[in-house]
Amino acid sequence: MLNMLSYLLSGGTLALYALLILVLRLPIVCISLSMHESAHGYAAYRLGDPTARNLGRISLNPMKHFSPLGTLSMIFLGIGWAKPVPINARYFKNSKKGMAWTAAAGPLSNLLLALVGILLMRIFDLLLFDGLFYFTNQNIIRLLFESDLALIGKLKYVLMIFLEMLSIMNISLALFNLIPIPPFDGSRIAYVLLPDRIYFGLMKYESIIMIVFIFLFYRFGDGFSDVVYWFYGSIYDFLVTITRFLV
Repeated sequence: MLNMLSYLLSGGTLALYALLILVLRLPIVCISLSMHESAHGYAAYRLGDPTARNLGRISLNPMKHFSPLGTLSMIFLGIGWAKPVPINARYFKNSKKGMAWTAAAGPLSNLLLALVGILLMRIFDLLLFDGLFYFTNQNIIRLLFESDLALIGKLKYVLMIFLEMLSIMNISLALFNLIPIPPFDGSRIAYVLLPDRIYFGLMKYESIIMIVFIFLFYRFGDGFSDVVYWFYGSIYDFLVTITRFLV
């Protein structure tokens, strides 16, 4: 966020580039968070819980899932959240397993979106850049704002930036939600292994655990970031490998 703000305040081409990134993030946020929450609701519905469907929350309409703070965080930081889809675990035959499958559906939908983004990048790279995009985008800011490149040529680069951001933000959103700490989706998946007494006991202290996590994240953020970047790089490389069999 600090880099983005410094770019915006710097003026010139860096400010224009930062503004472009923020504009492109808005539709990505709408798509990604809507898909994430709808996946939760659809999984719950398939497992017997009609709550989300009855409330109209199985929808790609972003206004159904809008969270002001979470949306702003996603746009400026690249990580955020939507209004949680209500889940009634009493409808599930096994409440813990039902919650685990429902929770897993959100991050899985984001990984699917990331895969689609990478696949489209490879297709458009071949169609628009003869497969040489990654060899020609080192001076992307100059190409977009300082060169005499025709508008259609600049739009080709904007399309590739959009698809790359779609992939990056969805992998990040999946990783963020897979953290095995309440209230993240990962907690519902990890705690399926715990006894009911401990599991539901932990759920009562979600807000306290979240505050402690945020404190530790900012206190030891560098080490945490190294772990996240390793997982991110591994997932990105894996998805790229998959697309090589498709394109």
